[in-house]
Amino acid sequence: MEAVNVKNQKRPLKARGLKSVKLGEILIVIFISLLCLTCILPFIHVIAKSLSSDGAVLAKSVYLLPKETTFKAYSTVFSDGQLTHAMIYTVYMTAIFTVLGMVVTICAAYPLSKRRLKGRVFLSFLIMLTMYFSAGLIPTYLLYKDLNLLDTMWVLILPLMFSPYNMLIMKSFFQSSIPDSLEESAFLDGANHFRIIWSIVLPLSKPILATLSLFYAVGRWNAYGDAKYYVTTKALQPLQYILSNMILNSTSDAISLSESAEASANPEVLQAAMIVFSTAPIIMLYPFVQRYFVKGVMIGAVKG
Repeated sequence: MEAVNVKNQKRPLKARGLKSVKLGEILIVIFISLLCLTCILPFIHVIAKSLSSDGAVLAKSVYLLPKETTFKAYSTVFSDGQLTHAMIYTVYMTAIFTVLGMVVTICAAYPLSKRRLKGRVFLSFLIMLTMYFSAGLIPTYLLYKDLNLLDTMWVLILPLMFSPYNMLIMKSFFQSSIPDSLEESAFLDGANHFRIIWSIVLPLSKPILATLSLFYAVGRWNAYGDAKYYVTTKALQPLQYILSNMILNSTSDAISLSESAEASANPEVLQAAMIVFSTAPIIMLYPFVQRYFVKGVMIGAVKG
């Protein structure tokens, strides 16, 4: 009898749980779903175009599924020496940029998160000031010229490897998530600041480290404006800059990527294959940091 009564008590709870779903929540789910589709469907369309034949794309009959599936555009992309070199070079440059950016950000955020640091408010203000003011393109170009950075890989790494916005997020995370008692006990055991950062702070900061690493990597991977102004050697041009030129140039120029490339694919199909080719590394990286992403953004940006 008791088991029957328990079952009868659970049924109203389930019914009340279903009834508790409000119309506003349903509308929010529908809105978010539509918002996700606006991001997913265009990319699916680009993939379908990259796998379709030239005739199907020219006839505007390709939507979400490829027609007359072919890999000719991808074979053209992979057979082109300039594109494969640009991909390897961009991955290498992005990795260096991300590592150096995280090192500089940690070295700036950790001391500024300590109340015992004298002048930390003024230093934080100076760093924040750079978010609102810029010297301009011509003075920046002349500065890079005097520093002998023009037409080198380092002109794409050093100027942008420190982000005040990312530093403020990490600083807020340290203040809200790293107890002072842990550091005080480490000082009593004879640990210095570097030992504390390596053994205590960084292991407890995986969410924010993964989040900001993704910010740095995606920001460098998608950037091409600085390469347009400061780099002239083709071997030093990142993949996104080549893709930008391919989309903006005329049809005849868009096909002839290099002397070794086969100009046999439709430019529109080739552009779609290039977009997928240049986006794939970031898409493959994201699942590994996704579990830290939301937690790192919420803790670092809201608190502090």
